[in-house]
Amino acid sequence: MKFTINRSKFIKYLTDVQRAISSRTTIPVLTGVKITIDKDGLMLSGSDSDISIEIYIPVADESNQLEVIEEGGIVLPAKIFNEIVRKMSDETITIEVGENLQTSITSAKAAFNINSIDVESYPNFPVIDSNEVITLPTTLFKQVIQHTVIATSTQESRPILTGVNITIENGQLKAVATDSHRLSQRIIPIEVPESLKENSYKIIIPGKSLIELSKIVENQDTIEMMVTQNQVLFRAENLYFYSRLLEGYYPDTNRLIPANDSTKLTINANDLLQATDRASLLSHEGKNNVIKLTLTDDHVELSGNSPEIGTVEEALNYIEATGDPLVISFNPDYLKDALRTFGHQNVVIGFTAPIRPFTVVPADDNSDIAQSFIQLITPVRTY
Repeated sequence: MKFTINRSKFIKYLTDVQRAISSRTTIPVLTGVKITIDKDGLMLSGSDSDISIEIYIPVADESNQLEVIEEGGIVLPAKIFNEIVRKMSDETITIEVGENLQTSITSAKAAFNINSIDVESYPNFPVIDSNEVITLPTTLFKQVIQHTVIATSTQESRPILTGVNITIENGQLKAVATDSHRLSQRIIPIEVPESLKENSYKIIIPGKSLIELSKIVENQDTIEMMVTQNQVLFRAENLYFYSRLLEGYYPDTNRLIPANDSTKLTINANDLLQATDRASLLSHEGKNNVIKLTLTDDHVELSGNSPEIGTVEEALNYIEATGDPLVISFNPDYLKDALRTFGHQNVVIGFTAPIRPFTVVPADDNSDIAQSFIQLITPVRTY
């Protein structure tokens, strides 16, 4: 195997594939990046068993400056290979596999020789033969990921909650995540093939997989999704992103969302985020990471009391407050995560009782879909 390629473009592709490669894997060959090449192009592959990424680099794309001198394949140690390529100085690099699986990497006057692994020892990627291709708008789907993964659990004691529960039916994609303390829900309209209009998909994708996917997919208008029993494949231009699915039953989250509110606060999301951030300065230093929101007929205030440090109070500028007076306590980090998903738009926060979960929704919801964007936070009992 021998080829030359534009170094900066190759670094970009290598970095994306390396997102799927873990140095902690128990399978040594998976610490490497697989390279296979034929007359039409080069395929880079990486996997940690949970996530697998393949990126195809075609000869036809002149910006790659890819010249295939000899076809073949090899597995190279991903970490050191990436570092070598990054530190080369010339615009192009040449990679050649010689005898005894020795691979040379040359650029300008620098030449490295590193040990590599036979490509035949690399495990095969899952085969997803699905005629049911779901086309998703890339920008909107990335937004769905960013709005929901914040609520996935990091505790492996309940692995099902480390994923995002995705349901596709009736021309809609519904994504829900919860760690039992908060919940994020986003629903978007999508186009589904005729064969799917009578059926539905319910899958749970690990939050980590979706985060990595959102980092890689950039300029494509759409991304295709295909599902099998225990794998999902996302396919974009020259990119194949595989993820295992989580097995089990996701809790019924519909019953967690309150039907009615007794108190409502309309406020700018970014203004409340900044105030919450200030109030959390003391709560983070204390033993209990809790702040308090007080609503009366003509006053809305955030406050915090950390016996070890001191107190904070801030009257909030708000647009409207209606309903019953209320005092409610909560974890400020959960509210900050939720508010960041709304950017600078105005939000409506709906409360039912001091010990019941409250919701944050956009004030100007232009969607025709009910409950299309909801952040829900469980309060903290204080005595």
